[in-house]
Amino acid sequence: MSLLSRLLNRRFFYFTVLLLIKGALAWFVVFDEGPSAMTLVTEIPFFWAIFCLIEWLATKRKILYYMVANLLFSLLYFTVLMYYKYYGIIVTYHAISQADKVTKVGNSTYSLLDPYYLLIFLDIIVIAVLVWRPRAKPIRQAAVMKPINKPVISIIFGISVILCLFNIWPNRASMNENKQAEEMGILNYEVYTIFADSTEDEEIIDKSEITQQAIDSIKALQSPEAPRYFGTAKGKNVIILQMESFQDFLIGLKIDGKEVTPNMNKLAAENIHFNNFFTMVGQGTTSDAEYVVNTSLYVPKHEAATEHNVDKALPSLPKLMHANGYTTATFHTNKVEFWNRIELYKALGWDHYYDQAFFGDEDHVAFGASDEVLFAKTAKQLEKMDQAEQPFYAQVISMSSHHPFDIPESKVKMQLPEQFEDTLVGNYLLAQNYADYALGQFIDDLKADGLWDNSIVLFYGDHQGLSLYSLDRKEKDLLQDMLGHEYGYSDMFNVPLVIHAGGIGSPALIEHTGGEIDVMPTIANLVGVSMDNQIHFGQDILNESSNLLPMRHFLPTGSVITDNHIFLTGNAYADGSNYSLQDNTVTSFGTSEEQYARGMELLKLSDSYVKQLPDK
Repeated sequence: MSLLSRLLNRRFFYFTVLLLIKGALAWFVVFDEGPSAMTLVTEIPFFWAIFCLIEWLATKRKILYYMVANLLFSLLYFTVLMYYKYYGIIVTYHAISQADKVTKVGNSTYSLLDPYYLLIFLDIIVIAVLVWRPRAKPIRQAAVMKPINKPVISIIFGISVILCLFNIWPNRASMNENKQAEEMGILNYEVYTIFADSTEDEEIIDKSEITQQAIDSIKALQSPEAPRYFGTAKGKNVIILQMESFQDFLIGLKIDGKEVTPNMNKLAAENIHFNNFFTMVGQGTTSDAEYVVNTSLYVPKHEAATEHNVDKALPSLPKLMHANGYTTATFHTNKVEFWNRIELYKALGWDHYYDQAFFGDEDHVAFGASDEVLFAKTAKQLEKMDQAEQPFYAQVISMSSHHPFDIPESKVKMQLPEQFEDTLVGNYLLAQNYADYALGQFIDDLKADGLWDNSIVLFYGDHQGLSLYSLDRKEKDLLQDMLGHEYGYSDMFNVPLVIHAGGIGSPALIEHTGGEIDVMPTIANLVGVSMDNQIHFGQDILNESSNLLPMRHFLPTGSVITDNHIFLTGNAYADGSNYSLQDNTVTSFGTSEEQYARGMELLKLSDSYVKQLPDK
């Protein structure tokens, strides 16, 4: 009997070995301690349960079914690797259902790929070539004639299922999804999430209990009866600029004595700069930032807001401003269908939107027309809108500095030292330097058109650009040299907020904690619009000095940001970790269990509130 024939008759064994190697690769990338004896205990029983089903049910072409199982397991492990590299958590079926978005951000996705990940599919190609070549037909027939003893299969199946349940059951209460997956096993965790979601009886808090007073009480707010700056900018235009992947550490950063973002540096120095302001996006990243800023609601638990909440009649900043005499419009150079923005914009109630149909695709960078085109055409449209009697609210979404930060050579405006070449960090700095250059032109246009002095202009980063999970050792060292401390969570989620508005005091650096959910009530206060009758989970950060920001996505469930720390849950609160907002060091004190519990309660209230809104 040939070697190939002997291997085919030992299919149970060698497919176990192949998949175990692939599982070990996934564990090596995802879990801090890498593969261990636990990998054997948690992954092998799942393989064997599936192999037993094949042996029971398939009377012919068993090798084909083994190959199909091998391919499916390989695809799942590969997806786990790729998803973790950006999001830092284990992928579930919720995210896999959004896989069509991957094809639309191809370069961004492919940049996360380490070439050796593709080895996960090598055995499939080799086996397919060897087994399905014409000369291998007699070998296949000989192998099929040697079935595995069915009583033995029954015993193996029973033991495997028991072991799978034993791995799942004790760990199902863990708050931290990554720890759940490590203790259950990746494959067990994937199945568990499906059954857990289908059987979970999610608590819905009655809408009568979801009041602004209840929300403010949970957040421990003590809002003043006469808030500062109320109506300071009444009647002025409002322009909100959402800056792609812009993190706060860029402000003031110099490389070889040259400013990376000179225009943002000047804005921050001459206006109000919040330097402890945090992104609060989920799976929808940029589109989620649009959602959070314009609703003051938290993103959904599993999906992007544009896929989950846009069927509802959402209370929003565009609707609030429209009701108070403003015309509203949003500007983005991509197609409005991307991330289902067409439904998001209907739900938010924008009067007008301007997408690729308006901007065209000239001077293409990333996924559409460059920031220079975005800002030039937007400035002209804002000038037209300013000629009307009523003021306007406009949101402008930049995009050229999108991951993987591969801007054309003609857009490179600065020279970096040699050590930055061919690194994600170097590409990021060049992309943000270009985005800052285009921003400077926009500011000049606003000033030339008389809009700058007659508008509130607010700038914030939408989400992190440099994901901690996708950086290699060299890139982390580059960041540590630039920042003076190890790059970590407090740097990754920290985006800037800069507010230009006359009448709110001298230029100032404000170190109070804030998040994207706070933009809406802050703007409302400045333009003198009451939010007493509109549920919101953010706060006016010009009047409040303490904050509590429950986080979803990119961090384990239950993670929160407080005034001085980012808290990451362990299996529960007790074994969680606190990271200083100042330098990302791990501290032995920080977020209290009471703050953690209040953060979780806020998420429940937000979810329940949205579920009970009328359809749009």
